Amino acid sequence: MRHFTDLTDLTRDELAQLLREAARLKAAQKRREANDTMARRVVGLVFEKPSLRTRVSFEAAVAQMGGNSLFLPAQEVGLGWRESLEDFARTMNHYLDAMVLRVFKHTTVTSIAKVASIPIINGLSDAAHPCQAAADLLTVQECFGEVKGRTIVFIGDGNNVARSLALGCGMLGAKFRLSAPSGYGFEKSFTSTVRKHAPDAKLESETDPIKAVKDADILYTDVWTSMGQESEREERLKKFSPYQLNAELLSQAPKHVKVLHCLPAHRGEEITDEVMDGPQSVVFEQAGNRLHAQKAILELLLK
Repeated sequence: MRHFTDLTDLTRDELAQLLREAARLKAAQKRREANDTMARRVVGLVFEKPSLRTRVSFEAAVAQMGGNSLFLPAQEVGLGWRESLEDFARTMNHYLDAMVLRVFKHTTVTSIAKVASIPIINGLSDAAHPCQAAADLLTVQECFGEVKGRTIVFIGDGNNVARSLALGCGMLGAKFRLSAPSGYGFEKSFTSTVRKHAPDAKLESETDPIKAVKDADILYTDVWTSMGQESEREERLKKFSPYQLNAELLSQAPKHVKVLHCLPAHRGEEITDEVMDGPQSVVFEQAGNRLHAQKAILELLLK
């Protein structure tokens, strides 16, 4: 059974084709072309974490492709405590055509995928956010024509979003540079994973954000304190304060640079209103691309 637990489930050519198909689907949606790819299909959305973009974009994608979706809060289904993850998966195999999981632990995704006879899609875990990365890469492609050869600079924590985007950049020939405080960069195990799937990946680290942005095509940031890290908030605010994406830092980047943020944003912390709402921001176009990238993912797994 084919799953989408991370970008590692795709080859380089498959990822490139996914982006081309997402662009085609986006254009078709603008023309209001009928799409029945998901006709008579049912997708379950099993979420442990709150969601706006992931839930709405998947529900809208399934509906626009002629299918139906079921929202299943993890607390209600008792994911992993009312019954085992394996028993839950074996039951859902009989009801659904695919499942989207938005969970705290990546092992929840992989445990369910091991016994699932339907496609499992990682809508977010602590290790990866491949659906977000697909939308991010689609946005870069729209801005510059292709991803290859571009420099994406991520300002902030080397979190799940950064990891998936770094992997995607490596697979498609873009340079990825992380600018984070000491202790918040990528683990050696992750960089080894990137090298395994993209041996020629250009993966860099630069603690000084001013130096990091000098040749950037994309400046990307995310919240400094993610869900589940609330106890670290005060410490993180102190350590990450020099990494705010503000007008001063933006002025150090090339004039053509575009700004991305996976949202939700903590305005005034990792990014200022001036940058978020400024002419170089494509943040909300990026959010919109979740819909089209996820249509392409569903199509890949179910068509």
